[in-house]
Amino acid sequence: MNIGQAAKRSGISAKMIRYYEEIGLLPAPKRSESGYRHYTDADIRTLSFIQHARELGFSSEQMKELLGLWLNEVRQSSEVKALAQKHIDMLERKIRDMQAMVSMLKQSVARCAGDERSDCEILKDIEQGLDTNQ
Repeated sequence: MNIGQAAKRSGISAKMIRYYEEIGLLPAPKRSESGYRHYTDADIRTLSFIQHARELGFSSEQMKELLGLWLNEVRQSSEVKALAQKHIDMLERKIRDMQAMVSMLKQSVARCAGDERSDCEILKDIEQGLDTNQ
């Protein structure tokens, strides 16, 4: 199938498919005599795997590692678990950081009059830098 058909079947745009090839997540597909890319069902499964990993927030580098493990039939599940746990830890840190940002912004919003005056506590707090480590 051509790249348009692969995009349709995988739900990933042709532009992203080319990008995944460029960064090495997807191997370069075979080409027809006229130079068009030709994708197989295995490529579609790989694209689906990449898409699901992306939806879980894995980075391109993590996805390369995941793909390597997925394709390696003699892998140890402990390697996969360790990678997933590391990702969970990072996501939990991000969640804590975002919750702290929300809390600080809520405090700024609560102090802002929100009327026709130009004085705004939100902008003052942003100018001073919100301390999200409180």
